[in-house]
Amino acid sequence: MDKYLVTREEIEALEGTSKVHFLNDNAQRINKSLGDLTGLSGFGFHLIEVQPGRESTEFHRHHHEDECVYVLEGSATATIGDQRFAIKAGDFLGYRAGGEAHTIENTGDSVLRCIVVGQRLDHDVGDYPQLKKRIYRNKGLPWNLVDIDAIQEPVAGKK
Repeated sequence: MDKYLVTREEIEALEGTSKVHFLNDNAQRINKSLGDLTGLSGFGFHLIEVQPGRESTEFHRHHHEDECVYVLEGSATATIGDQRFAIKAGDFLGYRAGGEAHTIENTGDSVLRCIVVGQRLDHDVGDYPQLKKRIYRNKGLPWNLVDIDAIQEPVAGKK
């Protein structure tokens, strides 16, 4: 990949990719993956747009990856753990690895535009606490989604 610059005009002309979260039909967004256009592989850098009444993603948390959001336009409600926060243009959200579960719902009356940045480690474990699901991701292998209640802790001394 030889591209290092994506101009404002190119970004504005990008149609973006419509994404619906595989566990939440209301989590719909338009995604412009600018990092992918320039060959970045250690983290994702995305411009997203979320319509009023829609969510950015399913309520989730990462065990190993950091993630953050910078709000460019619009207003919304961020849920972090059991707290809800009104957010607006100019606000920054930092979701550290192992931290609280989170999502954003566009509770405003215009399109919510954000920058979303997230690590892309070779492996990660994520929880969807409201759905009681856990996802395991390992490079080169299919993702595994399991019921959290079905996970068995290993017994000490046994393999």
